[in-house]
Amino acid sequence: MIAGGGPAGACAAIHLSVRGARVLLAEQKRFPREKLCGEFISPECLEHFARLGCEERMLSAGGARLLETVFYARGGGRVSVPSEWFGSGGATALGLSRAEMDAQLLERAREAGVSVLEESHASGLLMDNGRVRGVQLKNGSGGVQDIHSLVTIDATGRTRALARRVEKQGLENHPARKRPARLVAFKAHLEGARAAEGNCEIYFYRGGYGGLSMVEGGLSNLCFIASARDVRACGNEPEKVLREVVFKNRRAAWTLEHARAASPWLAVSLEGFGRRGLVPADGLLAAGDAASFIDPFTGSGMLMALESGELAAQAILKHLPALRDGAGFEKLSGEYRTRYKERFQSRLRACAALRRAAFVPRLAEIMIFMVGASDRVRRRLARATRR
Repeated sequence: MIAGGGPAGACAAIHLSVRGARVLLAEQKRFPREKLCGEFISPECLEHFARLGCEERMLSAGGARLLETVFYARGGGRVSVPSEWFGSGGATALGLSRAEMDAQLLERAREAGVSVLEESHASGLLMDNGRVRGVQLKNGSGGVQDIHSLVTIDATGRTRALARRVEKQGLENHPARKRPARLVAFKAHLEGARAAEGNCEIYFYRGGYGGLSMVEGGLSNLCFIASARDVRACGNEPEKVLREVVFKNRRAAWTLEHARAASPWLAVSLEGFGRRGLVPADGLLAAGDAASFIDPFTGSGMLMALESGELAAQAILKHLPALRDGAGFEKLSGEYRTRYKERFQSRLRACAALRRAAFVPRLAEIMIFMVGASDRVRRRLARATRR
């Protein structure tokens, strides 16, 4: 049983199903739907799409090819990172809306034999002696059904819907430290932005940063983060935050001067970044943003979701025979923790260090100046967000 039909949940479901496991995936929304996201698909994601059997459909979905990412300090200093530094075979990054990408992944999951339920969410957990044995699903019409499973995956993103239910019941393996929401993220598709074709632009300013890149349909996706204090000072109005906070970055002010929103603004509060509980309770694994939320400026959030979904599927498949005999979860969860740490710990640490500079304009300017002087240093820093 997998809760959440985004990239982590769909990826895990496809890998499990094509290898013979019975999988039910429940998604709260009906696809396609908009999602607050930078909508930057790094070149390495294409390798995952190939293994999932959906690379061609992603490449033909109308997304924009992104050849490089350019980071702009508040005063206008810049440094660029070519997309070809990542992935293999000189592949470029792709700007594709989450509405399109997620719908394609979910359709591929159906083709792979996954039972998909949309407009269904977990209204409760099925527990047996402190272990999660499945979920209680509620559909859009109010109907409720119990879904029993050997393993449940929380792939509900930053909401961590299942993990939070475990926390409320006091059954978590590692209680999460409560963090107040210090940041707010906004996203909209824009018309009329003046970004250079083929570029993803990242803007740093006091208390946050934002990113702009082309997506399908000739639109640009703008996603930016600001401090909750600045957002309140702007009356919680995205357009005002854009003008009074983001436009403090000289390049952002020029690029977005004549842009206008072509979609409703989406907003969400952010508790913070970094690791969460990988195994919130016996019988329950977390993947994607439910497990770790990496800094958006790295452009590796989508990649990390796909990677963690694949890791979860691999661990489950390895221990599935023992699970069917009523045992094996302890070894499964131990292996998942170990492989997750090996794969992600260093990049999360690197991103935490870079974040400290990103939120302080003067430090961001110094870093951009220093990094821009050496291709070798730029490559090493860029790779550190992937390894």
